[in-house]
Amino acid sequence: MPLKDLPPDARPREKMLARGAGALSDVELLALLLRTGIKGKGVLQMAQELLELKPKANTTATSFDGIAGLLNATTDDLRQVKGLGPAKCSELVAVLELARRAMSQRLQERAVFDTPEAVKHYLQLQLSARKHEVFAVLFLDVQNRLLAFEEMFRGTLTQTSVYPRELVLRALHHQASAVVLSHNHPSGTVQPSRADEMLTQTLKTTLALIDVRVLDHVIVAAGDALSMAERGLM
Repeated sequence: MPLKDLPPDARPREKMLARGAGALSDVELLALLLRTGIKGKGVLQMAQELLELKPKANTTATSFDGIAGLLNATTDDLRQVKGLGPAKCSELVAVLELARRAMSQRLQERAVFDTPEAVKHYLQLQLSARKHEVFAVLFLDVQNRLLAFEEMFRGTLTQTSVYPRELVLRALHHQASAVVLSHNHPSGTVQPSRADEMLTQTLKTTLALIDVRVLDHVIVAAGDALSMAERGLM
């Protein structure tokens, strides 16, 4: 049904102005970003289909499966949706980038372990949609506030080569007092492997030589994140 045919208090924009953004469903919020539908498909229907989109056969498309999955979608994924032209794709990607920057600012202003869930969400936004494995590091100051986020190494879908010497050099460059390690599992599971545990211990030992602490190693996948510190694996 076109928005103009809905009662005024049921239209997303009017509903938000009257009751606040929290009163809107995921579909309604997304419809506000999309603004218009296409011939034969209203904007609410388009928003619903976008949230429920599943991968096509023989493609690497993300199964969006709701707002969290949609935030991990790439521009190429979005382009598969009929009616999403370059302008709408750009707007959705911009929302994702704003979310990343907002979380980054929060981590720069407060000690990261004052907000452990924010750290996980930030790393999910950064890494979970990648089709290949990426090893990244949060460099922290003496008060555990974020100095920098860097993607250090990239590998295949199943393994990443991590060089402790390079990590030491970047820690010295940022004058970091601590780090949070992170990598993604494109396979979808966040359970650490034995190799993940061994790598963590190697990097802890190496960085201790320059008096830099490894506070955590966070493993992320689409819709999930695991803290090795919280699991007692550090």
